[in-house]
Amino acid sequence: MHYSSPKMVCETKIVADEHDAIPGTKKESMMWSSPPAEAKGVRKDAVFIREFECGDQEEVRRIFYEGIMERIPNTAFRAIRQQPKTQFLYALLTVMCFFVTKSVTLTCCAPLVLMGARYYYSRTVIHSYLDCALHTDMADIEAYYMTPAGSCFWVAVLDGRVVGIVAAQGREDDDAVELRRMSVDSRYRGKGIAKALGRRVLEFAVRNNYAAVVLGTTAVKLAAHKLYESLGFRRTGQSEDHTLPGMSRSPLERLFFQIRHSRYRLQLREE
Repeated sequence: MHYSSPKMVCETKIVADEHDAIPGTKKESMMWSSPPAEAKGVRKDAVFIREFECGDQEEVRRIFYEGIMERIPNTAFRAIRQQPKTQFLYALLTVMCFFVTKSVTLTCCAPLVLMGARYYYSRTVIHSYLDCALHTDMADIEAYYMTPAGSCFWVAVLDGRVVGIVAAQGREDDDAVELRRMSVDSRYRGKGIAKALGRRVLEFAVRNNYAAVVLGTTAVKLAAHKLYESLGFRRTGQSEDHTLPGMSRSPLERLFFQIRHSRYRLQLREE
């Protein structure tokens, strides 16, 4: 059973002594949940993490939207370096183009056409995924995360501006909290905001007596995976051909859009 309500947890100020019980935390890293005016002696550039409020909706959706849109070029171009089978297939198609057309010009254009198709399908699939998310939980954060017991949604605030978001969704079936929707405004990265948001979810899980924190990510950048590992998460599985909401799974889509999905888990106590 989980005795603490989300409100009780979210209003708790993270202090140095409490960090020892939370994996991935350090005493010297201080992120406060009270507004700047109430935190005397705190630097002006300090980040404050608080519960989501209705007035945050527009900024939260913007940060989420921009963060997901970054995955279009990452998935189309960066991710191919992690897909040797796809590289081989595209190389084979390029060679076949030469044997069929006998044209050096067309053969040289083939890789550009293939990468253009990857960008097109990446954009199509991710737009469909965004449309799904923006019409479900991200359309009514209050109902999805703030009202249900065992769930919560936080924003990181810097100089009065919302610069980061994260959600925790309780899963009673396996006594775990799922870390969801973590994103930081690209203009404010490199300040430890994502790690502070992750710690807030861990604190929430500990205080609500959950056995574990889990997450799934399709992030291509290595930095995202290093972040989760620095918080104490361990990879528990990986799928090379993940299906996102909105995908049609047509032959062309399968040819030009592949995305790797990694599952992580942080065990807080024995079940």
